Amino acid sequence: MAYEQKTKENDGSVIEFIESVDHPKKKEDAYRLLDIFTEASGYDAKMWGPSMIGFGSYHYKYETGHEGDSFLAGFSPRKSKISLYFATGDPTREKLLKDFGKHTTGKACVYINKLDDINVDVLKALIKQSVDFLQEMYPEKVPE
Repeated sequence: MAYEQKTKENDGSVIEFIESVDHPKKKEDAYRLLDIFTEASGYDAKMWGPSMIGFGSYHYKYETGHEGDSFLAGFSPRKSKISLYFATGDPTREKLLKDFGKHTTGKACVYINKLDDINVDVLKALIKQSVDFLQEMYPEKVPE
C-alpha cells in the first residue's frame, strides 16, 4: 500500500489564511513571520496543507524507500501556540535554540507563544540553517 502524503503544497492564499487567524496579536505575529521567513529563506510563502505556511521545497527519499516533498522552513499560527518548522538532525539547530528565547520543542517543531518572546536574529539564523542543511542533504529538486 503506497503512502499518501497528507501535507502538500497547494494554491491556497497565504494572506487569506493569515486573515482567518482569530487572535489579533497572533495575526500580527503571523504577518511579521511572513516577512522574516521570506527575507531569511529567499523564497516566497506557499500554503502546505490547510494550515502551514512553507518556504522553498525539497524532495526527500529515505533508505526505507519512503519519499515525498516538504518545505525547507515554515510556520503555522495555531490556536494555542505558533509552530515553527526547521530541519532536525543538524547540531547547529540545537546550539541556536539555546539563545532563541522562550520556546518549547516537539519532535520536529519549535513552539512559541509570541514573537516578543524570542530573539528574531536567532530566528533568521534558524531559518537559514534549515534551508542550507536541507538543500545540502537533499540536493534533488522537487519534481514538477
